[in-house]
Amino acid sequence: MDKPLVWLRGEVRTPPFSLAARVETGVLLRRLQRGDTLALPHSRPLPSIGVRCHELRFRDGDVSWRLVYRIDPDAIVIAAVFSKKTRAMPRLVIEACKRRLPGFDGIARGEG
Repeated sequence: MDKPLVWLRGEVRTPPFSLAARVETGVLLRRLQRGDTLALPHSRPLPSIGVRCHELRFRDGDVSWRLVYRIDPDAIVIAAVFSKKTRAMPRLVIEACKRRLPGFDGIARGEG
């Protein structure tokens, strides 16, 4: 059974994504839902954000996009979607993901 996608923040739409980038991202997300493990160049772990957190990486023309996700036992949780303009992940994105994910955990347990 496929895991559902839970979007805490962001979305993949045209625009700003081209149709090709949206389709590529959808294919990668579908693989995650089916339980596939993705590795570079498509995905890399993000232990700085948390356990089971990863960065989905894709290009759309000359723009590099990132989607921060966590693999839970029952869902793929998307914490952020952003265009990457520097080599390092923006500190604001890291902090926002660290706030959003525990907030989702509380809601999922019925605490919110």
